[in-house]
Amino acid sequence: MNVIESELPGCLIFEPKVFGDDRGYFYESFNADKLRPLGLDLVWKQGNVSSSAQGVLRGLHYQWPKPQGKFVSVIEGEVWDVAVDIRRGSPTFGQWTGMHLSADNKRHFWIPEGFAHGFVVLSKSAIFSYLCTETYDAQADANIAWNDPDLNIAWPLDGRAPSLSGKDTIAPLLRDIPQERLPIYQP
Repeated sequence: MNVIESELPGCLIFEPKVFGDDRGYFYESFNADKLRPLGLDLVWKQGNVSSSAQGVLRGLHYQWPKPQGKFVSVIEGEVWDVAVDIRRGSPTFGQWTGMHLSADNKRHFWIPEGFAHGFVVLSKSAIFSYLCTETYDAQADANIAWNDPDLNIAWPLDGRAPSLSGKDTIAPLLRDIPQERLPIYQP
């Protein structure tokens, strides 16, 4: 497994070793023993799969309290995936990183607790997988506007408007979220 550090400390990209032949392929999508030496002693409490059409943008989502770390990948199709540091007091607060995840590149992306997460579907459709370190809690559910001008995320939309959920359509700007509703940076 190849591990790539993103621009945001703690957000990691994993490229598995793929073994294939004319019958198909095999790869490990997760191996706790290989991640533990990287400081990732992860325990999954919930797994999710979503299916979305081209142009669907989901995010930017987070939970506070009860933050979720997310280990995400694409099973079918292609997305552009984004993580935003929203931890109060973090030296990278408000910064983001983005990358392509696809069924072809088989990359996995680790988004630690305290980061907001979102993605936009680039292919005709996509099936997206999330492994989460915490269960979903409706009382902790929160989001940030995908197009927050202070974040200035370079979504690859080619001038098209994304398809959003009602919740994402009315999401607040990061600067308008009360401090007590944001995760706390813990070095």
